[in-house]
Amino acid sequence: MKVRGGLFLQRRGYAAYGAILILSLAVLPLACKRQRRVTVQTVEEEASPLATIVHTADPHAASQLISGFYGIEQNAWRWTAGKFSVMLGAPRNAAAQGATLQLKFTIPDVAIQQMKAVSLKAAINGTPLPPESYTQAGEFTFSREIPAGKLGSGPVKVDFTLDKTMPPTEADKRELGVVVSTIGLQAK
Repeated sequence: MKVRGGLFLQRRGYAAYGAILILSLAVLPLACKRQRRVTVQTVEEEASPLATIVHTADPHAASQLISGFYGIEQNAWRWTAGKFSVMLGAPRNAAAQGATLQLKFTIPDVAIQQMKAVSLKAAINGTPLPPESYTQAGEFTFSREIPAGKLGSGPVKVDFTLDKTMPPTEADKRELGVVVSTIGLQAK
């Protein structure tokens, strides 16, 4: 009897399994016919915000050095031409509080010997700032307060102009101005 009872249960198990299999096969074509709608959305990535301070030796900063900068030298700085420009991000709250523009640069001995004196002018988004003159070689920081009204929340273009440069030579075909390490806008 145990065999028959076990056989009966076994047949009953197969019957249940078969019913599930048949039901699954009947529903499968319906599931396959159902089409899924796939929605593709185009997501515009925001451009990475501009740095407020640019280290000229950083290769990633090159995109913000618009014009007048030569290649990185000694992994630390870049020479400029007589006119050079940079695009900076505005510091947080600069539109309301203003900022301070700082250009850290060096005038080498060889440059001051040739030029005797050099004057540096700057303009923020086209607005001129007071110039400064230099008569000695050394490291300097050109610093100017920028009023809130001259800055927004968007990119800030800074144009620099030197009144004198070292002319190209046989050994170096570049017009050389000053050696720049850092340019930036610092929040007040």
